[in-house]
Amino acid sequence: MKTAKYFFLFGTLLLFAAGCQNDKKTASKKVKEEKPTKVIEKKPLIGYGLNLDDFSIERDTVRSGETFGSIMDEKGVSPAKVYQVTQHISDSIINFRRINKGKPYIILKNKDTTETSRYFIYEKDRINYAVIDLGDSIKGRLGKKPVTIKRKTTSGVIKTSLSQAISDAELNYILASRFSEIYQWSVDFFRLQKGDQFKLVYKEKFINDTVYAGLQEVEAAILKHKGREFYAFNFEIDSLTGRKDYFDEKAKTLRSFFLKAPLEYSRISSRYTRRRFHPVQKRWKAHKGTDYAAPTGTPIWSTADGVVTISGYTRGNGKYVKVRHTNKYTTQYLHMSRRAVKKGDYVKQGDIIGYVGSTGLATGPHVCYRFWVDGRQVDPYKQDLPDAEPMKEKIKPSYYDFIEPLKTKLDKIKYIQI
Repeated sequence: MKTAKYFFLFGTLLLFAAGCQNDKKTASKKVKEEKPTKVIEKKPLIGYGLNLDDFSIERDTVRSGETFGSIMDEKGVSPAKVYQVTQHISDSIINFRRINKGKPYIILKNKDTTETSRYFIYEKDRINYAVIDLGDSIKGRLGKKPVTIKRKTTSGVIKTSLSQAISDAELNYILASRFSEIYQWSVDFFRLQKGDQFKLVYKEKFINDTVYAGLQEVEAAILKHKGREFYAFNFEIDSLTGRKDYFDEKAKTLRSFFLKAPLEYSRISSRYTRRRFHPVQKRWKAHKGTDYAAPTGTPIWSTADGVVTISGYTRGNGKYVKVRHTNKYTTQYLHMSRRAVKKGDYVKQGDIIGYVGSTGLATGPHVCYRFWVDGRQVDPYKQDLPDAEPMKEKIKPSYYDFIEPLKTKLDKIKYIQI
């Protein structure tokens, strides 16, 4: 009996211990199941230096004929408040007389039953904006959206034209325009050949790291034309003014005293020659100019600094302008649709002096560009024309240090083959 009693007690203890162990597992399970979930707080929506979650947001664009006053009237702002705003806010922040059609704006309204318009935000461009506080203490400020600068590289090959090559590479047309500006003194873009190649190192701007906001700069470039490589590096030559210019790998300026052509993107329809059949007069005669065919209204540039000596009209020349650059050099621009300068005006290189037309003895819209050296008409493409101001010797060492990594980067980019 004693033995049975001991077995009974021992069994009871084992069952009790097992029960305790199960209770521990259950408790452990409950603890795991009841562990609180981590709460992720929603970040406030910040924009234009304001917490946008505090307001009702209305986005719109300025329509034709709208004014600041009419927009405010539509949004329930009284004429008295509009008057106060226009008197308190300076034109440097926002010129209320020049609220431009198509510009985006935002109205922030209070989240209450009154829905009072509290802020007017006017986007001047993709990056810059003005914020006007319409509250009791009227205030205005300027702001900029966060901008990221990204460096990119590319290459391309000429099949028909530079602009087409840029398009084929799926690049922005602004890049083509900037590229042509860099080389406009040193390369004749009207003589680019099929198979000419280029490489670029450039920077673009992005708002909030994603929205394209334009070209920042072309840092470096190579144009391979007729087998020769033309390098270009953008370098700051004046630290006080921040002025930059392009130079080649030997620190030689890419600028020339004269532009290679008096307009952008066209074709040469007739070159300088001593014998050409005139399409209007129907006879053989010398053509002492270079004809650039282009659409009517295309801007015509002065190819160098100078003074306008003639801005007039003749039966043969049509509307034309003549510019004296130095005692040695003079240029003339014929068949304009409209002149943009008058006699005695001082013009700088690249200034618009007129627009392409077909006035005078012309069969179609073009500009006839004529060039004089010491009073004699010559072919500008056969002249050894002077360069612009060279780089100062004292800054050349820093220039070479600056371009070394850029040149290495350019040289590593592979050319695209036609």
